[in-house]
Amino acid sequence: MTGAVLEASGITKRFPGVTALDGVAFAARAGEVHALMGENGAGKSTLIKVLTGVHPRDAGEVRVAGRPIHPRSPREAEAAGIATVYQEVNLIPDLSVAENICLGRQPGRAGLVAWGGVRRRARAALARLGLELDVDRTLSACSIAVQQLVAVARALDVSARVLILDEPTSSLDEREVKELFAVIRRLREGGMAVIFVTHFLDQVYSISDRITVLRNGRLVGEYPAAELPRLQLVSHMLGRPAGEIAAAARAAPAPPAGSEAPLLEVRGFGRRGMLQPVDLQVRAGEVLGLAGLLGSGRTELAELLFGVARADRGEMRIDGEPAEARSPAASLRRRFGFTPEDRKTQAILPNLTVRENLIVALQVRRGIWRRIPRAEQDRLTAQFVQALGIKTSGPEQAIRNLSGGNQQKVILARWLATEPRLLILDEPTRGIDVGAQADLEKLLARLRAEGLALIFISSEIAELARNSQRVIVLRDRAKVAELAGAQVSEEAVMHAIAEQA
Repeated sequence: MTGAVLEASGITKRFPGVTALDGVAFAARAGEVHALMGENGAGKSTLIKVLTGVHPRDAGEVRVAGRPIHPRSPREAEAAGIATVYQEVNLIPDLSVAENICLGRQPGRAGLVAWGGVRRRARAALARLGLELDVDRTLSACSIAVQQLVAVARALDVSARVLILDEPTSSLDEREVKELFAVIRRLREGGMAVIFVTHFLDQVYSISDRITVLRNGRLVGEYPAAELPRLQLVSHMLGRPAGEIAAAARAAPAPPAGSEAPLLEVRGFGRRGMLQPVDLQVRAGEVLGLAGLLGSGRTELAELLFGVARADRGEMRIDGEPAEARSPAASLRRRFGFTPEDRKTQAILPNLTVRENLIVALQVRRGIWRRIPRAEQDRLTAQFVQALGIKTSGPEQAIRNLSGGNQQKVILARWLATEPRLLILDEPTRGIDVGAQADLEKLLARLRAEGLALIFISSEIAELARNSQRVIVLRDRAKVAELAGAQVSEEAVMHAIAEQA
């Protein structure tokens, strides 16, 4: 393949009971950004792990600059010229920027670190990205966006010819994404081959020169980004015409109007240093959206409502009666549910099975002395695996081995098994593919039709406007607007977010 720095052909990887990759070919070219797209479970993560030596391949060949490589670890992949930055920044927050960039390869002699050399090397790595930072600053004092750029600088502090960015924008706001993309363009102009893994279609078309699509572990095709219409990309990813997807969404049941009396109401509700006082109502059969940039207070409001954090001002009413959000356990007893933003650290129990993860909230609500019979656990698991289309080899598969989208579905099933009255969803579609997003949106419509009250948080404004009957807009941890009915549109939400205070 002309200009290919990295070439992979016939890549096959099998796990017990699953063929994760089946004869996949892929190429990354110098001076190009190549997006790797596909549904969760399509094989994207497995391909990246094969290329970077996390998983040994069962068949196929990988070449860098025409030379065959067989990396057995990420360090060996780095030595071959492949650097990777993962979605979760895998750095040490208590060390300085310089120490993180040079960790494990600090210059020095006789076992002594040359700290001046560490600082110079770190500055040189950052300069390659066009960045000037205080390299003595502790990493934890930096924003997530800066930490992500430090991770890129560390990855390039080797003789890398290929840079893999795995969901690098998932925790960044629009301004920070622009800053990262400026760095990526600088690297592309310098001849770097960049592999970009994401679920954000807008970003794919903003930054990518080429797109490869995987589905069910197989290669669908490789396309110049400028020649692949968005609907065609979605069609390739899902394996069915995009028009069919749109028709299915239009066929979702029409939900009833929300009941008049609020299920949940708060007035002047907040916490000093966390959230300015907020007024809010949500009714049965209604989706209430929370919009705002990262750090606007969306997650903080959700945590206060569910009792993860305690409000120190304002009042709460449930079904018109005074109440307090004392703790998650108290909210669970009220049949409230909450799927947090960070499923990996706050939601899934990685070493437990799909079944154990699914039934845990129901078991907590019942109490330790009222154990759920195993037959009932199996019935619930089978019911929700089928209802939500969870792709798993079986109920006893460890949840950590599922794709991100399927993990998200298990967490959602966990709360649906408790038959909740109110469900708070914080970024439920983050890091999941287009197909899983469409499935979730249809599920939200069905749940609302059945009378469930939903509070829906999303950074995707179009998604929020499409699924919400009312939207509360937050900025700088304060409520700045509330839109309802015909007022709810992507443009109106964006205007409210951006409007000068």
